[in-house]
Amino acid sequence: MEIQGRNIIGFESYSEGNVAIQAVNPTTDDILGPLFYKATEDELNLAVEKARSAFSSYRKVSGTAKATFLEAIASEIEALGETLLNRYTLETGLPMGRAQGERGRTCGQLRMFANLLKDGTWVNAKIDPALPERSPLPRQDIRSMERPLGPVAIFGASNFPLAFSTAGGDTTSALAAGCPVVFKAHPAHLGTSELVGLAIQKAAKDNAMPDGVFSLLFDDGIEIGQKLVSHRDIKAVGFTGSFRGGTAIYKTATQRPEPIPVYAEMGSTNPVFILPETLANKGEELAQQYINSVTLGVGQFCTNPGVLMIRKNESFMKALEEKAENAQGGNMLTGNIQSAYHAGIEKARKFTKVIGIGKKPEGKTAVEPYILHSDYQNFKDNPDLSEEIFGPTSVVVEANSKDEFLEIAQNLNGHLTATVHGSEAELAEYSDLLEILEQKVGRLIINGFPTGVEVTNAMVHGGPFPATTDSRSTSVGTGAIYRFTRPVCFQDMPNSLLPDELKNSNPLSIWRLIDGEMKN
Repeated sequence: MEIQGRNIIGFESYSEGNVAIQAVNPTTDDILGPLFYKATEDELNLAVEKARSAFSSYRKVSGTAKATFLEAIASEIEALGETLLNRYTLETGLPMGRAQGERGRTCGQLRMFANLLKDGTWVNAKIDPALPERSPLPRQDIRSMERPLGPVAIFGASNFPLAFSTAGGDTTSALAAGCPVVFKAHPAHLGTSELVGLAIQKAAKDNAMPDGVFSLLFDDGIEIGQKLVSHRDIKAVGFTGSFRGGTAIYKTATQRPEPIPVYAEMGSTNPVFILPETLANKGEELAQQYINSVTLGVGQFCTNPGVLMIRKNESFMKALEEKAENAQGGNMLTGNIQSAYHAGIEKARKFTKVIGIGKKPEGKTAVEPYILHSDYQNFKDNPDLSEEIFGPTSVVVEANSKDEFLEIAQNLNGHLTATVHGSEAELAEYSDLLEILEQKVGRLIINGFPTGVEVTNAMVHGGPFPATTDSRSTSVGTGAIYRFTRPVCFQDMPNSLLPDELKNSNPLSIWRLIDGEMKN
């Protein structure tokens, strides 16, 4: 496949716009061809119209057929080979190993959702058979299951050009649910997005999916995205990015004549607490692990540990200073992200002191890591220190007592993760801290670090606002499918007209809750 710089609309490609967009290598500022063209409003409307039309048939495609479609997408992405990997590295400045790893994660989650669809139990089929003889009143036959919402809009993320982009978790879970996808590519990786989009298009054609089950639109800003969210035929939105971007999309979606759900993951500072005994016994080791987590991927992960809470410990602080100064920086994904990082550091330095500044490599968007320090009272008095700085930096907060730990935890906003390091005895002693943190986050980590989100059935990647706009869901793991479905109840429906999942004969052989008992 070759990059064409054209919007993908169902089974066709279009380039009717007159606003050119150029891909750029962030480490060199070199322009990467070809030219891409911003989608026009007519192209957007055509993409949504095709998605609406496709939904009428795609919503009824069997789980097995959708599973084959997802597996085909994974195979087509792998078939892109070095073409995709090389374009990825050029558009991001990230190393080849990161490109290969992210491709593996992307294809892995496609196949994980395929397995979920083959099993079929995810639809939560429930059957309460009729009880015509029940006294004093009979009971009707009542059955329910999850059904797809309709066409959805998905936004690509800047920091994961594959795993949270064109065929990322949002797109995969929507397609698995039975929802056609209109995808808005992130302007930082245009060619990578188009290559994967073409792979999805080919898989759709080869597997007899309806025209319009997937489209991809280019934009140089927010105009196309906002129009997409406000389109009457879009029924839900998936977004990964900044708080500003996520709240703008959420506002647009809730102000429509028909408000729709927005699943926006907007990042957080992901606080880490190290309990005193563990800090004393493992301080040197934990200092290095902490620095490694802060600087992983040049800090451009939504799970970057932005705040570390400890009790006063001079030897730990000394070890941390040494390791911070030896930490390696890297190139940011875009010039805008680099500028925002520098602005965030300058703002935070007004209220903190610098523990250590790491090493800055060559490159146009290169930055160095910063580890900053605050005491408990200063952190409490300056709420801005709790805000995310997207990049390789973190604030170490020294507290004086357990009560101060608990107060810090109680005053936290919503986060994606919180981490606590401690022995089993310490964790029991600080069980009240764990209980507070459980109410603040989507994932509570013990004796680890938050960077690295495993793609599993049980994973929850979400959290209370402002980490996300809806804490009841996840954007990673098979639970993500329920963002794009709703329960539908069928009362006294003739058996022949019921979905296969609810028919008496159970033709799909799935587990169902029948009169309160799970049966296959």
